[in-house]
Amino acid sequence: MRERHYGPDLTPPWKRQQPAPEVPAEVDLVVEEVSTGFCGAVIRCEKTAQGPTVTLEDRFGKHRVFPMEPRGFLLEGRVVTLVRPAARPAAPQGPGRTASGSIAVPGARARVARAGRIYVEGRHDAELVERVWGDDLRIEGVVVEYLEGIDDLPAVVRSFAPGPDARLGVLVDHLVPGSKESRIAASVTDENVLVVGHRYVDVWQAVKPSSVGIARWPSVPHGQDWKTGVCRALGWPEHTGAAWQRILASVRSYKDLEPDLLGAVERLIDHVTVGS
Repeated sequence: MRERHYGPDLTPPWKRQQPAPEVPAEVDLVVEEVSTGFCGAVIRCEKTAQGPTVTLEDRFGKHRVFPMEPRGFLLEGRVVTLVRPAARPAAPQGPGRTASGSIAVPGARARVARAGRIYVEGRHDAELVERVWGDDLRIEGVVVEYLEGIDDLPAVVRSFAPGPDARLGVLVDHLVPGSKESRIAASVTDENVLVVGHRYVDVWQAVKPSSVGIARWPSVPHGQDWKTGVCRALGWPEHTGAAWQRILASVRSYKDLEPDLLGAVERLIDHVTVGS
């Protein structure tokens, strides 16, 4: 009997696993990850130290990140290997935009800080404002500071001594009728001070849930620390600093924020820079 020779690989040809076709992971392509059965549309591809990954979004808005491994996905029932899409030729560029949607000014230098200021309640508020409006604020010379709460707001305003050339804007969380915050805000009557806010308990909620990859912000029972309660409800480690960094990293532009916050911050910037 003659021997059959298959070369170094002794697996018969009909048993060898055939290479799966490579498919570019274009945005909105719907695939299923083979090991978990998670089905969703491609949101983005990223290059990491461990290799390329793809983020999928299912019909409920849930996001999952998967490595782009060979034969790792099903496309219309067929096993495929997802690959990063080829770079497209750059389209003719119009004026660039900042994260807030303003027209970018290439090479613009930061303006010397003006006397006016914007105060926000806490560090997270300040970091979120910087994330989206930082470029605009530097060009306008507006400094943002945080207060660690607004219980002493009237005294802070008196100490600041606002005037026509030193206007003050204040951003307040949970500024709704009947709240403690609304009563404190109403006690500030200086014409050179503008106090505005949003309806959310905390600025975390001003980030759209879809941007964070959750269906909605959970309800937290009264009397429980809100941030800790959110972490518990979402199954996140109860480390609010790490949770905030996760949330902040999901914000790329004004499109990731709720309209309440967008309108409030824009009003404050206009107020502080009036006449400039």
